[in-house]
Amino acid sequence: MKYTIALAGNPNCGKTSVFNALTGSRQHVGNWPGVTVDKKEGEYRKDKTVTLLDLPGTYSLSPYSEEEKIAHDYIVNEKPNAVIDIVDGTSIERNLYLTLQILETGVPTVIALNMIDEVEKKGDKIDAKKLSEILGVPVIPTCGRNGKGTDELMKAAVEAAKKGTGVKLAKIYDKGDSEEVIADKRYKYIAEIVKQTVVKASKAAAGKAEETVSDKIDKILTNRFLALPIFAVVMYIMFACALSENFLFLGINGPGRWLESLVGTVWEYLTGLVSSGLEAAGAADWAKGLVVDGIFGGIGAILGFMPLVLVLYVLMAFLEDSGYMARVAFVMDRIFRRFGLSGRSFIPLLMGFGCSVPAIMATRTLESEKDRRITAIITGMVPCGAKLPIFAMFSAIFFPKHTTLIMFTIYMSSIIVAIIVSLLMNKIMFKSAVSNFIMELPQYRWPTFKSVFMLGWEKVKGFGVKAGTVILLSTILIWVLSNFNLGSLNGKNLKESEAAGEEPTGMCAMDDSFMASIGNFIAPIFKPLGFGEWRPAVGVVTGWIAKENVVVTFAQLYSDDTSEEYLAEFFGKMSAEELEELGFENGEYDPEAAPDIYSEGILFEGADENALPTMKKDIRTPNAALAYMLFNLLCMPCFAAVGSMKRELKTWKKTLGGVGIQMGTAYIVALLVYWIGFLFI
Repeated sequence: MKYTIALAGNPNCGKTSVFNALTGSRQHVGNWPGVTVDKKEGEYRKDKTVTLLDLPGTYSLSPYSEEEKIAHDYIVNEKPNAVIDIVDGTSIERNLYLTLQILETGVPTVIALNMIDEVEKKGDKIDAKKLSEILGVPVIPTCGRNGKGTDELMKAAVEAAKKGTGVKLAKIYDKGDSEEVIADKRYKYIAEIVKQTVVKASKAAAGKAEETVSDKIDKILTNRFLALPIFAVVMYIMFACALSENFLFLGINGPGRWLESLVGTVWEYLTGLVSSGLEAAGAADWAKGLVVDGIFGGIGAILGFMPLVLVLYVLMAFLEDSGYMARVAFVMDRIFRRFGLSGRSFIPLLMGFGCSVPAIMATRTLESEKDRRITAIITGMVPCGAKLPIFAMFSAIFFPKHTTLIMFTIYMSSIIVAIIVSLLMNKIMFKSAVSNFIMELPQYRWPTFKSVFMLGWEKVKGFGVKAGTVILLSTILIWVLSNFNLGSLNGKNLKESEAAGEEPTGMCAMDDSFMASIGNFIAPIFKPLGFGEWRPAVGVVTGWIAKENVVVTFAQLYSDDTSEEYLAEFFGKMSAEELEELGFENGEYDPEAAPDIYSEGILFEGADENALPTMKKDIRTPNAALAYMLFNLLCMPCFAAVGSMKRELKTWKKTLGGVGIQMGTAYIVALLVYWIGFLFI
């Protein structure tokens, strides 16, 4: 016979650690039908007939928040075979409130008295046997982080499931009592239970307030003046580990960049082998382009993200499991509440300055659907690292004397617009929704490697499956649209290439491609913004694949501006040492390598003030250039980020609604900047 056992508990009670210890790798993440909260299911590692369901963390079964509704409806209506109630032994008074509500349902229940190691470390004692006698259900001391007591816990849970009947707790309140009276009676009953079962350390027993290690640490980390500077340092170190190419100013790559380089080198080698194999096999140019540029290029883009995401989320998991992130949310809540968000929203927004994909994925830590939706949308509006090449190139070309001011304007604009959008969404879309911020600060603890890795890997795996699919498919699509046209379908291109004595491929020049046709079709939309030519319009579209593509696209579409003669003249002014530093082997100019080096090392860095003169004819004024930058800043992020939005918002309706808000905001801001700019020109 198969059994379903649900795990319930307060946030930060160690429920996830217990779940991971019980299931190991045999788990998967889905979503509850019709809602936006994740559910985790897994098989008990020692018995495949037992399915474990990890319910959302909640402080009570009162059906107010989405998490409470899910937990209440599942336990009361669907009735699992048994419930394992995870109780944090270090905060037993608060946790037992949910315990009483579960017991009142009459569902077979087993209590996991978790974090028993920390209870003992404090010098406290909890009489599990006495607690079991009072409540009438098994109470098993556990430590989810190292798996202590979990096998005994499951044995008791399976036995309870087999019996099929729970011990329904006698009502401790009267029919007709108000919610406030019921809550008060429950807490009084809990106080009596604690009095009989918990023995505090000597100072506490004498009635003196005992200052714990966590209290001492919080005096510094949550200090009114020190909290934000300390957090800034912690975040800097985290981002440095994941994204820095000058780790802690040591002149070396951070762990994330080192892994990225390693993965990139291996993948480049494999791509080279495949390319050589296709050439040796005499594969057609279109087939080689599809496999190498389309498929392998798409997978390479995914793999390029993975090391950064892995390092970021392992570090985030470490900070969260240690209890520090709960303090950060507490500190930031007062600020963020002024524009309608909880303090937890600060973390995804901050991560967004590095990469939108993991930042949007981080919104799953937000308990309120309102906060998740708003934060996921405005996170896509902050200037991630992939957008910086656009700003650097345009600043160097259009604002060579004011690059610092322009970059400052871009960053400040993103913050101001994000605040305005957040306020408007709260007023219009969520005017009746109040985001309560209730949090019990957990004790600081040293996370285990296993728990941190599993938390981090779970999120990375979700990125690889969801975002990866979007990137791969979109990359192939863009390649096809950029290399083929109607002539490829009706045979016209084949006939023309044969007549010219060239190898017949069916491919076409980019200027004649479907992509160019799309650009000409959508260009009029951007005419009021000052960049209504097809090439800048295509740059916006390819930027949705990856924002770096905007610069690459411009280098390709304005190839006459980057001719062999121009590149030879540009690099000819440099010394051998400078050429070698840019990537030329042995410091010698290589015309074949020059286009890629110019694109990645010069355009990306905005290091050529005379770059792309033809582009200045398509984007004629500085205010049009600024409008273009702001549109790319605020519009729909890359497809990988949109895939992450779909992963967090659950439905395409909500995702497309969020994209619509981003696109509308970008258009309005760019329009205002372009036309107001004429007042200063």
